[in-house]
Amino acid sequence: MKRLFSIGLIFLSVLVLSACQKGPGELEGTWRLNGSIPMTVVYRHDEEEAMGIISKVSYKHEGNDVLVSYESGMAEGHTLRLTRVDQNTYRSEIGTLRRLR
Repeated sequence: MKRLFSIGLIFLSVLVLSACQKGPGELEGTWRLNGSIPMTVVYRHDEEEAMGIISKVSYKHEGNDVLVSYESGMAEGHTLRLTRVDQNTYRSEIGTLRRLR
């Protein structure tokens, strides 16, 4: 009986963890950054493209915030916090992102 309970608990844990969002979620797509250096930024699963440079990233979701952690490129080791203002706007310390249609 203990073994059956353990297997059930493991299965439930795997199911819950697989439901966690790992990609960019609502951030996925093309955005215009208005800040000190205006540019177009594209967020895709596991990567960000800005000024023609593609960087490997990971995403973490915390409430209205998306933390973009850079795993390669010039910003490697840094994390950018983007705060959702509305469906088409995110703010960060480097400027405001507005979704391009």
